[in-house]
Amino acid sequence: MSLDVSPALLAQAEHGRVNQADFLDTVRTSLPYAYQVVAGLSTELSATEDEFTTDNTTPTDEERAQLLRALASNAIRGSLEDHFGVKLAFVNCHRVGAFRPGTEDGDAYREFTSLHNQIRNQSPELRSC
Repeated sequence: MSLDVSPALLAQAEHGRVNQADFLDTVRTSLPYAYQVVAGLSTELSATEDEFTTDNTTPTDEERAQLLRALASNAIRGSLEDHFGVKLAFVNCHRVGAFRPGTEDGDAYREFTSLHNQIRNQSPELRSC
C-alpha cells in the first residue's frame, strides 16, 4: 500500500472531491523520505538560476521504495509537482531531478531523461531496485 489513508480522506474520495492539502499531508506522512527529497530539491532549485537540480544520494531500501511509490503514481507525483512548483524526472530507483516547469523541451531535461543517461546511471548494486 502506498499511502496510509485516513477515514476522513477516504470519505472525501468517496464523495468525489479530495482536498489537495489533505492529500499532500497524507503523502507527507506516508512517504516522508520521498516528500523530503522533493521538498529539498524544490528549495535548492529556487535558490539558484539553474534549470534543474538533482538528488543522487543512495537511499536505504525503505527510502527507495518510497521514491518508487511516489514517482510511479501519477496522482502523487502530480500533486508533489503542483505543490512544490517543479517538474520531476526520475532516472532510476534513486536519482530524482527537479526541473523548472516549462523546461521539458530543453536540452537539460532531454539529457536527464535520455536512454544513454539511464544506462550511465546503472550499477550492479542497484540492479534490483
